[in-house]
Amino acid sequence: MKELIRKLVDVSSPSGHEKGVHQAILKELEGHIDGYRYDNIGNLIVWKTGVAEKPKKYLLDGHADEIGVVITHIDEKGFLRIDPVGGVNPLMLLGTTLQFESKETHEMIKGICSYESETFEDAKKNLQNPNYDVLFVDIGASSKEEALRHVHVGHFGTYESPFIDQNGKLISKSMDDRIACAIIVQLFKELGKVPNDVYGVFSVQEEVGIVGASVAGYDIMPDMAIAIDVTANSDTPKGFKRMDLCLGNGPAIKIKDKASISDGLVVDTLTNCAKENGIPYQYEVLLFGGTNAHGYQLTRSGIPSGTLSIVTRYVHSPHEMVDMNDVLNAVKLLKKVVE
Repeated sequence: MKELIRKLVDVSSPSGHEKGVHQAILKELEGHIDGYRYDNIGNLIVWKTGVAEKPKKYLLDGHADEIGVVITHIDEKGFLRIDPVGGVNPLMLLGTTLQFESKETHEMIKGICSYESETFEDAKKNLQNPNYDVLFVDIGASSKEEALRHVHVGHFGTYESPFIDQNGKLISKSMDDRIACAIIVQLFKELGKVPNDVYGVFSVQEEVGIVGASVAGYDIMPDMAIAIDVTANSDTPKGFKRMDLCLGNGPAIKIKDKASISDGLVVDTLTNCAKENGIPYQYEVLLFGGTNAHGYQLTRSGIPSGTLSIVTRYVHSPHEMVDMNDVLNAVKLLKKVVE
């Protein structure tokens, strides 16, 4: 499964540009699904049809997009100005490598993010409190004309970072939320004949406002929707003292976050399946943020929805860290739920 994860996190697919990762997912799922379709907004929906006389419908969601940046201006010397796509803290960008895929050649154009430093005082101030007005990206171009041969205003980009497998942990960009995509893909690979209908939704534009999940369940109207996503941790030095979320303690069954309260049916189903099968788990109360469960809750007359989370260190950085055992246990738990 590690190779599957590596393949998915390596793809550069920021919000609104999920086609690349969707193609990688479909390639992995060949021979393991009964069908797939794209809806009008671009969500990729796959399924396996249940064999029971009256099958239930389970929907599993993992958002396919990742945070990124968009080019807003190119100056006469070829330097790029950018704006965030999703929650990208400018502090995280300093000194990082960004990548922009050429639509014509599919070549990855690399650039280094830095900050204005006209005087020592400016440098000190901008380093201590960076913002997008003082950031720029250097792709090595000598002029605007040279830069325009590779990128343009409106060009989307993402972090570039290595995939690291070390001490039972996996580290990469875009674990948020490719780890969920990998979990759903692995689940479909392991499923044989199932009694219930199982839908996998690889939704779009979660990072800019839960866009895809707001419509993905409309035609399906499942009995239950489970969003799979990353969540924050509290197990690093002076981590969040009002939360209890640790890598390696199992997937986290969300109770609530700032966007939604998980439906009791989902919480109880996940908890009971974990207990009955000896699968480690932890409960999650997130003090901020939200997931696609919110979108499914508001679909038509409402869908019972909740979230299964993978505790992740350094979320929205170029180096997000997950525990491989948490990932494997998430697959085991979801398999028990849908079977």
